[in-house]
Amino acid sequence: MATPRKVLHSSPPDGGWGWMIVVGCFLVTICTRAVTRCISIFFVEFQTYFAQDYARTAWIHSIADCATMLCAPLGSFISNRVSCQVGIMLGGMLASTGLILSSFATSLEHLYLSLGVLTGLGFALCYSPAIAMVGKYFNKRKALAYGIAMSGSGIGTFILAPVVQLLIEQFSWRGALLILGGFVLNLCVCGALMRPITLKEDHENPSELHKQEYVSKAQKQDLKQISMCSPLMKEWSHECLCHCSWQEYNFLLMPDFMVLAVSVLFMAYGCSPLFVYLVPYALSVGVSHQEAAFLMSILGVIDIIGNITFGWLTDRRCLKKYRHICYLFAVGMDGLCCLFLPVLQSFPLLVPFSFTFGYFDGAYVTLIPVVTADVVGTPSLSSALGVVYFLHAVPYLLSPPIAGWLVDTTGSYTASFLLCGFSMIFSSILLCFARLAKKIKRTHLRSLAKDANIKQQIWTNGTIAYSVAGELDQKDVEMLAIDTNSYCNR
Repeated sequence: MATPRKVLHSSPPDGGWGWMIVVGCFLVTICTRAVTRCISIFFVEFQTYFAQDYARTAWIHSIADCATMLCAPLGSFISNRVSCQVGIMLGGMLASTGLILSSFATSLEHLYLSLGVLTGLGFALCYSPAIAMVGKYFNKRKALAYGIAMSGSGIGTFILAPVVQLLIEQFSWRGALLILGGFVLNLCVCGALMRPITLKEDHENPSELHKQEYVSKAQKQDLKQISMCSPLMKEWSHECLCHCSWQEYNFLLMPDFMVLAVSVLFMAYGCSPLFVYLVPYALSVGVSHQEAAFLMSILGVIDIIGNITFGWLTDRRCLKKYRHICYLFAVGMDGLCCLFLPVLQSFPLLVPFSFTFGYFDGAYVTLIPVVTADVVGTPSLSSALGVVYFLHAVPYLLSPPIAGWLVDTTGSYTASFLLCGFSMIFSSILLCFARLAKKIKRTHLRSLAKDANIKQQIWTNGTIAYSVAGELDQKDVEMLAIDTNSYCNR
């Protein structure tokens, strides 16, 4: 492939080719997240064909989800170092190969490797780079753009769930996996849409300047004639790459990002088992196969409404500064839905559950990249999203088998769903307390600005320095200066 031409923009264009990026990300979420959700429809087929229990069969879905999230930083790395287009096309070919090989499976271990590891790795190379590209092209309408792009997961689930069930009935589970393998090749088309863009803030980023310095040195000596073992290439690989890698991941030490990361762990643990066990649970309470697949379709289509409406609402001026609160509210509501699920034991009662859970699932999924961007900034968004989705990996790997073990041990789904609900509620409460603690600290610093003995010195260059006698450390002094400045300006 020819090296893609990058255009320097002073700010995100908020339109233009950005809408094609949204379309591409929309198709990526259909081919990755929607297909992963539909693996749960194969759950009963795999369990019956291979004569295995819930826990062993659940590893297929959990390994696929885990590989997708665990390798998300690899997708970000390839996107940053080579190009987003190459990464997504490579991921599409790997995912398609995994699904096709799965159609020839002779054991669960075969499915663990092909449908779990290989397909999950392919999805990882596509998912986080495509989402990060939307954040590069949009600023003012970022939440709306993400809402439309992430709605592909819901639309894909709504369409694919009954289609996959029909394919299983007509061609068996092997034929259905083979057809899905051909369908996932559309990721290569999505990759072709991802035209790279360079923003002014990226151009001014220290890591970018450092990298360009080394590139210019290499260009002066004509890289084509330089041996791979030359001192210049060693200098690039050891000094430049290490420096750039640290600059890309220095957000890991931010307290706000640490709290977000811990909350993501609990949220991911709670949300994963429901997509695996909703269909088996519905079948266990007497719902037919078509009605159980229809529940997944309802969840998918309402997911779309949650994606778009929450994206549009949180872009409004009155709610824009409350995105974190909207996110934790949506996560908490999904947790409450899981707590009530064990008492819903008929199709008419499960339909409202699919409506409610699907809506708030779409809401917080849309806000994950938006909240991440608010915490770390747009230049670090691709790397930060890779880390955030990486943190989904271990919960996605462990929660479905643990839930299956609880079902095998207790003989019911109650303990599994209660554990999921409490995990998501704890994630929401953790973020809520973190924001309250931050607000209390700022209030305390402002009170110190009024009551403590503050000496203000105005220097000739117009800067302001503060010293509080023995009461504040350096970080508190800096925050106090910012808060006092804003207070005086008002």
